[in-house]
Amino acid sequence: MKNEQAPQYDYVLLISVFLLICIGLIFVYSASSNLALYRFGDPYMYLKRQAFFCFLSLIVMAIGMSLPLNLFSNKKIAIGLLFFSILALISLFFIGHAVNGARRWIRAFGFSFQPTELAKFSLCIYMAYSMANKGLEMNSFKKGILHHLIITGLIMALILKQPDHGSVVMICAWLFIMLFVGGANPFHLFLILIAIVPVGIYLFSHSSYVIHRWEAFRNPWAYADTYGFQIIHSLYAFGVGGIFGVGLGAGKQKLFYLPEPHTDFILPVIGEEIGFIGISIIILLYMIVIAKGIKIAIDTKDLFNKYLAFGISCMLGIQVLINMCVAMNLIPAKGITLPFLSYGGSSLLFSMLEMGILLNVSSKR
Repeated sequence: MKNEQAPQYDYVLLISVFLLICIGLIFVYSASSNLALYRFGDPYMYLKRQAFFCFLSLIVMAIGMSLPLNLFSNKKIAIGLLFFSILALISLFFIGHAVNGARRWIRAFGFSFQPTELAKFSLCIYMAYSMANKGLEMNSFKKGILHHLIITGLIMALILKQPDHGSVVMICAWLFIMLFVGGANPFHLFLILIAIVPVGIYLFSHSSYVIHRWEAFRNPWAYADTYGFQIIHSLYAFGVGGIFGVGLGAGKQKLFYLPEPHTDFILPVIGEEIGFIGISIIILLYMIVIAKGIKIAIDTKDLFNKYLAFGISCMLGIQVLINMCVAMNLIPAKGITLPFLSYGGSSLLFSMLEMGILLNVSSKR
C-alpha cells in the first residue's frame, strides 16, 4: 500500500508566528499587571484571559491548517460568510457594547466579540473567490470592480458608523491593493481614488473625534492633558527605552500614563522595556511572516489560493504598519491592535485562523 506524503508546511512561518504569540503573552502581562490589580485585584487577570485565548487560537490555527481549502472557495460559503459578517456589524447598533464612545463589541457570558475582525476575514475569503472566478473580467470596471466597491463600501460604512476610522482606512487600502493584484485597470483605480479622497476628507473633517486626533498628531504637546496625552507618553516610552531598554517589567509609562497599554499601545511598552533591539526583532518577525505569506501566494498555482494567501498577508501587513506608525506618531491615532501581541480574543483568534489557512496553502504548493 502506498504511503501518502505528509503535508509540507512552511515551518519558518509557523515558528515566527509562535514566537510573536510568546512575546505577546510576556508583554500583555508586563503592560497590564498593575492595571489588572487596580481593576480586579488580580495582577494576572489579563494574562490568564490572554493565555486562554492563545490556547483557543492554537486549536483554531490547527483547524485552519487541516480544513480542505476548496471549502472556502465554495460560492455558498464565501457569500454566506460575508452576509453573516454584515449582519453581525448591523447587530452592533442594537446589542453592541460601547467603550470610550465606540460601539464595536458584542458581549456575552463574560467575553467580547468584535464583528469587524469577522468582516475582515470574510472579505479575504470573498475577494479571493470573486477575483479567481472573474479572471480577465477584472479589467472591466462594470464587471470586475463595481460590485467589489459596493460590497466593501457597505462594510466600511457599517464600520465607520461604530465609529472605527482606523479599520476603514485599513480595509480601503487593502481593497485597492487587492484590485490591482487581481488585474483591475490602474486607470480605473486612479479615477476611483480621485473620487474617494474628497468624500473621505469631507466625512473625516465633519467628525470632531477625527479632528481632535489630527490636531494631536500635528502637535501633541499643545494638547498634553487631553488628546495628545497618550501619544506623548508613547514617545516618552520609546525615548527612555533607547537601544537596549530599561529591562523587562521595569517600564514606567505603563503605570497609568499610557491608557490601555496592553491593547493598541503595547508597542511603546515593549520599546521602553527591551529597547530598539527588541523592537527590531519584532519587526523582523513580522517581516518574515508577511514575506513568507507573499512567497506562498506567488508559489501557489491555484488562483483562489493565490489571492487568499496574498489577501491575508496584505491585511496583516497593513494592520501592523498602521499600529506601529500610530505608536510613533507618524500618522494620527487609529485604534488598531497589533496582531499577535495586543490583548484581545477576537483579533488573536482570527489572526491565527488566517495563519492556519496560510500554512494550509503553503502545504499545497
